[in-house]
Amino acid sequence: MHRLLKHQLFLFDLDDTLLDFRASEQLSFSRTMAALGFGGAIEPVFQHYQAINLALWRSFEAGLVAKDFLKVERFRRAFSISGLALDAEAASRLYLEALPETVVLVDGALAVCAALAERGEIGIVTNGVEHIQQRRIASSGLAPFLSFVATSEACGHAKPDVRIFDYAAGMARAFDPATTIIIGDRLDADILGANRFGIDSCWFNPAGLPNTTAAIPTFELTRLPDLLLT
Repeated sequence: MHRLLKHQLFLFDLDDTLLDFRASEQLSFSRTMAALGFGGAIEPVFQHYQAINLALWRSFEAGLVAKDFLKVERFRRAFSISGLALDAEAASRLYLEALPETVVLVDGALAVCAALAERGEIGIVTNGVEHIQQRRIASSGLAPFLSFVATSEACGHAKPDVRIFDYAAGMARAFDPATTIIIGDRLDADILGANRFGIDSCWFNPAGLPNTTAAIPTFELTRLPDLLLT
């Protein structure tokens, strides 16, 4: 018997759960650097950018920095460390313009959403920029299966803050914590947030990483299509 049959509301994280953000990120970064006229080796700069971007997002989720600051500061720091005299504000604008055009789906994402949309309601809960995430979803082909998209920018709070989960619940046609589940790749955002909000969770863990945190997922998967077998 499928244990997910009891669930009626499926809340999905977006990046690295339904969309392969790492692939999209690299494509968008390469396009940005080319548009800025950079002709050197991109990979070392990209590695700096990824580490800085991750740290800044963690700071944003902790309420320590603002979203608009993050968007530009990640490029400013990456260029500074790499010794590049490039315009960080232009880079930020070009990168955000490229992201919706470089959408890559995680294997099985479309089929899983199509199947779950027949069982209940699907919503997105994402720590992201509202208009960028909406455009990426539109480009992905997932939109027909989604009922709503709850972004941290529109809500004013980021996962794992329970207020973004409450915000998403308010967007749903019907919300019952007993029949709601979130599926996401991050223990510190998706799973911890679900624990605090009192709903089930499914940790999408394609790399098979160990859980060394206090977050406790209800389920764990390494392949997204296996969600339909849970």
